[in-house]
Amino acid sequence: MVSKQEQENKLALIPKSEKYIEYMLDVMIKLPRTEKFSIGTEYKQCMYKMLNKVMLLNKIKNLNKQDENRYKIEIIKILNEIDAELNTQRIYLRIMKKYRWIDEKKFKVSMELIYEVGKILGGLIKYYAKNNKKQIL
Repeated sequence: MVSKQEQENKLALIPKSEKYIEYMLDVMIKLPRTEKFSIGTEYKQCMYKMLNKVMLLNKIKNLNKQDENRYKIEIIKILNEIDAELNTQRIYLRIMKKYRWIDEKKFKVSMELIYEVGKILGGLIKYYAKNNKKQIL
């Protein structure tokens, strides 16, 4: 069974992700017109994929003890997919900063928001990987 703390961490991903996406949408609006419809669109799609996977993560339930291994493996898979989406967004941000499409302040705030989401995500990955190491190997 999933501990109450881990369930709370999974649920904490939703408001953190929402806050991050809201901020980034404001940033995207202020991008230069040519970039708004290229890297801005890619970035938004990446954020929405991440949000979709966060919502999926919160829908997966461990129904019984027999399926516990399969449940944990599925959770780890989704967590790693979310992590990959976050890493992609970090790269997009660095590109935007390099070409001065966003300023240093927006870059730092964006990275801090990603860090908050990543911290919760890292804790969940560590929890499920640690408690499922024997079954994966």
